[in-house]
Amino acid sequence: MTISTPARAHFARVSAAQAAAAATPGQTMAGATPYELMLAKLAADRRALKGVQSVARKVELKRKLLPEYADYVAGVLNGGRGAQDDVLVTVMVWRIDAGDFDGALAIAAYALEHGLSLPDQFERSLASLVAEQFADAALSSFMDGGTFDAASLARVDTLTRDQDMHDQVRAKLYKALGYAVQEVDPPRALEYLRRALSLNDRVGVKKDIDRLSKLIEATGRAGDSAAGTDGT
Repeated sequence: MTISTPARAHFARVSAAQAAAAATPGQTMAGATPYELMLAKLAADRRALKGVQSVARKVELKRKLLPEYADYVAGVLNGGRGAQDDVLVTVMVWRIDAGDFDGALAIAAYALEHGLSLPDQFERSLASLVAEQFADAALSSFMDGGTFDAASLARVDTLTRDQDMHDQVRAKLYKALGYAVQEVDPPRALEYLRRALSLNDRVGVKKDIDRLSKLIEATGRAGDSAAGTDGT
């Protein structure tokens, strides 16, 4: 790994920004020197990842590799005009895998705005992958008794709302959103879960809908009772 210095990092960001700004929107970054260098690195890193069987170790390796792409990504996001960039969108996927959700969202916002696509090996749309990967990460965390940032899921919903994807994927995202806000905003959570059920009746939220409905009803009755006691 090349040791990065502030000057080297600055040069990498500026070079990437200039190359991205010069690339034609709707075309590819192919031919731009910074892109070709990073593409070659990506190919080598993908070969290294392919040689690792453990999913946990793959994630660990991605965490080690990702900082080496950070300056290039920052430059493209700063100066890019929307040319197709396989390095950029692959780094987005790796960031999701590595748990860098804020970093992934920064790329996703740019990629979705400009209509970038994933490399062929992913075999699905960028919007669908972002929605499902974030939903899966959130639901996995909830299953383990953890939490997940509701604002990140809401951002994914906003970014992908007008994108075409399978109903099952969007239902999973709404399920995750419902779970993420159920403690702080049960009515909103209930709305998300009902949307999820309307898109996929096998999404697994019927009991949660019943539970939240009863909770909201009971809370409403308690509020009415307290208001009556106060004489209002």
